Amino acid sequence: MTRNALILIAAVGLAAAILILWRGSGATGTAAQDQAVIALGQRLYVDNCASCHGADLEGQPDWQTPLASGRYPAPPHDETGHTWHHADALLVQIIRDGTAAVVGDGYKSDMPGFGDVMSDDQIAAVLAYIKSTWPERERAIQSRITKDSAP
Repeated sequence: MTRNALILIAAVGLAAAILILWRGSGATGTAAQDQAVIALGQRLYVDNCASCHGADLEGQPDWQTPLASGRYPAPPHDETGHTWHHADALLVQIIRDGTAAVVGDGYKSDMPGFGDVMSDDQIAAVLAYIKSTWPERERAIQSRITKDSAP
């Protein structure tokens, strides 16, 4: 065998090994799984959240000004709101239990808990969808906040 033939065989073998390792790592399925979770989250958001927080995650007008009832309008979940300022655990708790239950001390809110409507996996999917709409800067900050708040 010539030297060039041996190099070609070695290169093909190396490429095959890399392909096998890459496929075995789940790299091809991960992106598809992430997109499926985001798509599920978007459907759940439309069904359960958009009526208050907006179809485009824009929230209600003047969301930082209390209503006559003393309660606040629904905030946006896009980058103009404060959702990305909170760790995942708190966001899950608010969605599952409702804002009043999380804040406590007699706090009143129109945000109900969805724990009887959505499973924890479905709540995580809604958060995955919301986060997928944020610019990279907000996603990075929120990820760091989540990591810093972990026990």
